[in-house]
Amino acid sequence: EMSASLVGSEMCIRDRFGVQRENYALMGFSSGGHIVGLIGSDNEKFGYKAFGLPQPAALLLGYPINDFFEVKPLYQLAIDPLVLGWRYYWTDISDVVNENFTPTYFFYGKNDLYMQRMCYSQQGPLLERKLRESGAVYECHVYENAPHAIGPGRHTDADGWIRQATAFWEKQCK
Repeated sequence: EMSASLVGSEMCIRDRFGVQRENYALMGFSSGGHIVGLIGSDNEKFGYKAFGLPQPAALLLGYPINDFFEVKPLYQLAIDPLVLGWRYYWTDISDVVNENFTPTYFFYGKNDLYMQRMCYSQQGPLLERKLRESGAVYECHVYENAPHAIGPGRHTDADGWIRQATAFWEKQCK
């Protein structure tokens, strides 16, 4: 019965959105990168397993917020003042990284003022260290000129990150 409902939901996903569940990638930027990073974990509460999904082939993250640091209480007041219990911004991506973490491509810029205001060392540098220490598959690019919200990176030294991320994703699918 359970497998029939999963097959039915898979058919619904394919029919409704035209996607397949194999070798998919998740992409996110800034706080969206944070959420995607959490979903890429094998955590039973909020990782891909919690949604009944197979593990993604890759995570593609642009300047992901690893740690909401001192703004966590402000987010609670501004976004979820009446919600008790776990909120995504209370868990750092680096807290859920392990050897089974989804292969991750990510980039960030040294001149990202937003990340500098959120304790730069707790963002990309800490996430990269945790990925390296865990033995997870990852590729990290750090750019001198890649401010926050650069999109495709035109007119920055991150220009071309989309090709690199796509190549990383394709490599994970082989």
